[in-house]
Amino acid sequence: MKPMLPTLYDELPREGDWVYEVKYDGFRAILSIHSQNKISLLSRNGKELLPHFPEIEVQINALLNENNFPTPLILDGEVVLLRSSCSSEFFELQVRGRMRNKQKIQLAATQRPVKFVAFDLLQYEKKSFAQQPYLSRKEKLKEAFTLFQLPLEPTPSHPSTLQMVPYFKDRREIWELVEKEEAEGVIAKRKHSKWEAGKRSTSWIKIKNWKNCQCFITAMDETNDYFHIGVFDNEQIMPVGLFHFGLSQEEKKTLKAMIKKNSTKKKHSLHYIDPAITVEISYLNWYEGQLREPHFHKFLFSIAPESCTMEQFKLDEASLPRRVEITHPDKELFQKVSMTKLDYVRYLRKMSVAILPFLKDRPLTCIRFPHGIFGESFYQKNTPDYAPSFIETYKEDNIDYTVCNNLETLIWLGNQLALEFHIPFQRTKDTSVNEVVFDLDPPSRDQFSMAVKAATIMKEIFDRLNLYSFVKTSGNKGLQVYIPLPPGYTWKDTGLFTEFIAHYLVTNYPDDFTIERLKKNRKGRLYVDYIQHGEGKTIIAPYSLRGNEDALVATPLWWHEVNEDLHPEHFTIDVVLRRFMQMGCPFAKFEWVKDLQPFDNVIHFLRQQSNDKEKGDPKA
Repeated sequence: MKPMLPTLYDELPREGDWVYEVKYDGFRAILSIHSQNKISLLSRNGKELLPHFPEIEVQINALLNENNFPTPLILDGEVVLLRSSCSSEFFELQVRGRMRNKQKIQLAATQRPVKFVAFDLLQYEKKSFAQQPYLSRKEKLKEAFTLFQLPLEPTPSHPSTLQMVPYFKDRREIWELVEKEEAEGVIAKRKHSKWEAGKRSTSWIKIKNWKNCQCFITAMDETNDYFHIGVFDNEQIMPVGLFHFGLSQEEKKTLKAMIKKNSTKKKHSLHYIDPAITVEISYLNWYEGQLREPHFHKFLFSIAPESCTMEQFKLDEASLPRRVEITHPDKELFQKVSMTKLDYVRYLRKMSVAILPFLKDRPLTCIRFPHGIFGESFYQKNTPDYAPSFIETYKEDNIDYTVCNNLETLIWLGNQLALEFHIPFQRTKDTSVNEVVFDLDPPSRDQFSMAVKAATIMKEIFDRLNLYSFVKTSGNKGLQVYIPLPPGYTWKDTGLFTEFIAHYLVTNYPDDFTIERLKKNRKGRLYVDYIQHGEGKTIIAPYSLRGNEDALVATPLWWHEVNEDLHPEHFTIDVVLRRFMQMGCPFAKFEWVKDLQPFDNVIHFLRQQSNDKEKGDPKA
């Protein structure tokens, strides 16, 4: 069965009976479930994908073991590595798709499972739905996923490999989401359209979320009509990719003749030319120095080649919010590390889908470095008077805190050179504590292994208590261990817990750990800072940069990384960006596990101990 295909348009339809879905960047596939021995996941080309993605088959078999699972069931959808609810990592999915070694495939399936995001239902038990209207198919799909207790929208944090793609009625709402999360695009579907196997139909229209760049042509390959393009980085020409599509036959003929006539050098089939012909190119993304799906958009006859710079290319590629202006993008921020303000802002933009969930509804304390680390820094709690209207605030103790709930605010803070984001352990709308955090502070980075030892011991304790825990670097010299909490716990409750764990460590490992606040009295031991977890206190936010000379990032880790090979100096913005693309976010399930935490059992025990102590029970 070949899938129905959408037709590419330049704009979303504005009128008519349309609804809209996010277009995910993955492998299109038809999932057919008949029985445990008869499951298939066929690509557009009829290739069986299940051997590459065994995690999908594992979950389906688990569902088939339940008595109420209907078969046959045929779903149309996409195999993806979710980056956020609306975006996915296509390049890393390609790596999975090329794997042949079963052990490597199994390891990848365990460490970062793919999702099959279903957007259509073609058969349910004995009834075919292909000829039913789109909305009827969608309604049945939702009914089925509700019955199976599967996610009704793509959610990276949810462990289910089967998830549903919902539709939107408002095209502006979905396009705003797609732009914010840098998704591939949108598909508009007619409400009453039928599913037409193997047909490229105008009942489904796809619009891609193109980026645009200004560049100049540097060479032409006469064997395949590919045009090489570049920009200036200072006085050096930097290649950014090449394009082939988008030119009309007449434009291509004229352009080839012009390049051959003005060629400065010919090497094999390549004709080189000095920067003179400027063009605008549309593309999906830029990865390892190459543009993905580049298309010629137009000639820029009024733009001089000297205007096509790497700085402007990176600004355009970042797809920054239109309401935020980046001033002095070339400002250097660090001495030891080469990082400009533009580099920092681009980091915030690329990591925004991971950063924003931890800043959401939290009164923010920033440390600003207006001149980078070359000048004075200062704490900023009050939102400045000149803050734009889209900045949300929260008033507490006569302080108007900034609340970073959207991309515009994050990028504005980046432009203000707020390098450090410190957040409390409670959200503005919560009456209870959101999480417990232990700050493990060794005497120096040279003794970072002490933090590894403490974190490892704590992980063993929390595992025995059946508590989900997470760990991150502080971005300086230590580690921080997190336990997400379900609603309902007070500062008194969490205080009992943090004090108990800290005293356990100090009692059992007195030569390694201490709770002594005065540095001079710690005698070379790691400080277990449980006092820092309290009302009105803050902690460095996950993925926040730090204002130290190495420009390190407070980086979420996988627990298997916490070993003798771990060192905080490894985690720069480039490393963190690459990690996020390749591995996803180790804190992705942070919110999801809250309701699974058996924290009641722990707190009940500690409350009982506390009461016994107050009564003078010697066994307490």
